[in-house]
Amino acid sequence: MFNSSTNSSGNNCSHSTVITKTVIPLIYCFIFIAGLLLNGVAAWIFLYVSSKKSFIVYLKNIVVADLLMSLTFPFKILADSEIGPPQLNTFVCKYSAVVFYTNMYIGITFFGLIGFDRYYKIVKPLFTSFVHMVNYSKVVSITIWLLLILISFPNMILTNDITEENYSKNCIGLKSELGRQWHKASSYISTGIFWVVFLLLIVFYTSISKKIYSSYKKFRRNSDVAKRKTSRNIFSIMFVFVVCFVPYHLCRTPYTLSQTSSQFNCHSKKTLFYAKEFTLVLSAANVCLDPIIYFYLCLPFKEKLYQKLHLKLKTSSEVETSKSRRSNTLRESINIA
Repeated sequence: MFNSSTNSSGNNCSHSTVITKTVIPLIYCFIFIAGLLLNGVAAWIFLYVSSKKSFIVYLKNIVVADLLMSLTFPFKILADSEIGPPQLNTFVCKYSAVVFYTNMYIGITFFGLIGFDRYYKIVKPLFTSFVHMVNYSKVVSITIWLLLILISFPNMILTNDITEENYSKNCIGLKSELGRQWHKASSYISTGIFWVVFLLLIVFYTSISKKIYSSYKKFRRNSDVAKRKTSRNIFSIMFVFVVCFVPYHLCRTPYTLSQTSSQFNCHSKKTLFYAKEFTLVLSAANVCLDPIIYFYLCLPFKEKLYQKLHLKLKTSSEVETSKSRRSNTLRESINIA
């Protein structure tokens, strides 16, 4: 799973190289520092942003998930670089890797919910009902956390084939036979969650773009500005998904098969392992990009940030003018897509 970078799937098929022991841990160090600072600030700002809308509830859940993800990085850094004791690799495999993946997919799922929320708010405004109620969004949020924890938790308790001799084995080598099967199943479920969310976001934001562009033909004076803002907001989310998550999920299933099947030779296992490690770095970098998305997509977040930093929001007067000229649906689609 998360940390099998320093060890082998067999005694004669070592994955340990300068890249996995030095370069990748160094990259994770930068991601950890930047991610912790940015998400710490984001969490601080969101404490002062009222949860009056469902999408803000979802954004706050993403902040929590990203913070928890960031806190797992030091363990991976120490284990991969072999600075820590051999037992640390076991801790990473059994606990911190599971926390990392659980929170990554929680964040992905909440981005899907934000897309769903925006879709119904903008494209189907007449159908706005309990879907946009804050209490409903809180129930959905709790349900998402419980379901993904339920899927992931067996990976902790089934990583139980641990002896003093196999501390340094890769994660799959520490699992019982049932643990291997659950690892494979949970990997497929998680990968499926990503691809479903990714495809739905394409549908949602394509429909939103069409709706906004056609609606703004009636407001030609501001149409160019509106199109630019809408394109930027939609592009930012899709950019994160395409760059951070798509590469990893293209290689996750083959890598999982290489771990649980004996049909792969050493060269294939090494190739898939390195592909997984490098693309996983991109997925981890998501914790640094999400706070930037909050800044551009969530106007209340942006306003509160400027207020706390004692800065003047230059576009505030423009926003007020825009609010008076446009409908509520279109206003939200621009400022918070």
